[in-house]
Amino acid sequence: MTIRLKDPLPPTLIGMVLLLAWEGAVRLFEIPHYVLPGPVLVAKALWQNAPLLFNSLWVTLEITLVALIAAALGGAALAFVMSRARWLERSLLPYAIVAQVTPIVAIAPLIIIWVDSAFAALVLCAWIVAFFPVLANTMTGLKSADPNLKDLFRLYGASRWQTQTWLETPTALPYFFAGLRISGGLALIGAVVAEFVAGTGGAATGLAFRILEAGYRLQIPKLFAALLLLSLAGVLIYATLSILSSWALQRWHGNDL
Repeated sequence: MTIRLKDPLPPTLIGMVLLLAWEGAVRLFEIPHYVLPGPVLVAKALWQNAPLLFNSLWVTLEITLVALIAAALGGAALAFVMSRARWLERSLLPYAIVAQVTPIVAIAPLIIIWVDSAFAALVLCAWIVAFFPVLANTMTGLKSADPNLKDLFRLYGASRWQTQTWLETPTALPYFFAGLRISGGLALIGAVVAEFVAGTGGAATGLAFRILEAGYRLQIPKLFAALLLLSLAGVLIYATLSILSSWALQRWHGNDL
């Protein structure tokens, strides 16, 4: 994968212009920092609270990554199983859809009550949000194999497993990684929502609690600093999954992805 230096330039320039406009508006209109802090004040709050915020960020990322790995493995495995038995797809897919469309904020309190381990409960909440895109995209990819190539495999006497391994799986890979990129952001959102609902404090707590804590104490610059870290974490997750996708797909789909 070729990375061009000019690619980051346009968003960087736009971001700098927005930050300058934000800082200028705050100073010009003398907006109180407890209403809207400027970027300089947010950066100062991030520097002053860096150990606490980065420790909380790691807690949130740990929940996110565990949920994302579980969603990737579980979603892909279930998609392969369901693709081999149409009756199984008709039986299980409605329940996967129900889990996807049910607001996680509504069922997170129940999960936290039912599951003894707080970490496992938070991971489960994030997994529910991240699971469906991997499942749906992988199933779509498995069904997108060229029918003519399927007939060719059948003509040469390939077994069902051989067809799925050497034809359907390479076809499904781009769909799987597309779903994984979506699930990366959703897993982070699910982790934050679960932390909001859990509301657990202490040293080993995630960024969601730091946001709540800063809001209660009207420490708005600290709140914005925590939000900034969450945003950067989401961008980092997406970028990492995009690089992983390009690397994994080079063998099957060339260097253009």
